[in-house]
Amino acid sequence: MESLNLDKKNKTPEVTFDPESSIFEISGRSIPENSVEFYRPMMEWLDEYAIQPNNVTHFSIKLEYFNTSSRKCLVDILRKLEVIHLNGYEVLVKWYYDEEDEDMKESGEDFKDILKVPIKMIPITL
Repeated sequence: MESLNLDKKNKTPEVTFDPESSIFEISGRSIPENSVEFYRPMMEWLDEYAIQPNNVTHFSIKLEYFNTSSRKCLVDILRKLEVIHLNGYEVLVKWYYDEEDEDMKESGEDFKDILKVPIKMIPITL
């Protein structure tokens, strides 16, 4: 399976989904004009990945900020990881947030509460 790599832009995050190196990461800002269209390749990639996932998937989210429509897409991505987890594979989501950013911390905790996939909260100092 080929990697999915998207470069960071002004309104969109950097995306690296590389099953060979086991790097799965979304980082930066997510405020695209059309979140559904931006996240569609990631959703399709994860559908294909879920057919034969790695035994262990560590997925990092390092977002500085995301808008409401990106939030919905992030939930959809995490739901796909939840299915992989519920199918018996090890999945750990690492939610990085600036320790002074209560909104990002709360968002990660909200996702943690509504999903059945392990989410580790990791505070960082910027």
